[in-house]
Amino acid sequence: MTTISLENFVRDCAISSINGYQKHISAKKGFSCPHRLLHGGLSCSDYVKNLFIAQDLSQVVKLSHLRFKDCALASKSLRSGSSGGCIVVPCCIPI
Repeated sequence: MTTISLENFVRDCAISSINGYQKHISAKKGFSCPHRLLHGGLSCSDYVKNLFIAQDLSQVVKLSHLRFKDCALASKSLRSGSSGGCIVVPCCIPI
């Protein structure tokens, strides 16, 4: 009998949820991650998905929280600039 740890179960569920979000919601919402738009690199969903692959859950929580705070700041920066604004959920939610 194969046993699965709670951490592995949470990781698998989270990655599957992010994949679903990227395929069915993000692709159709019509706007992009402010952090990626401002700084380049990965979107927040790709960043967090990579965290789940490479880090333990406590690090994922800590680093994703910091990333979403940075994304909210990027959103404010884009809104105040000449980009025409940005409204993104969940990235722009104040944390």
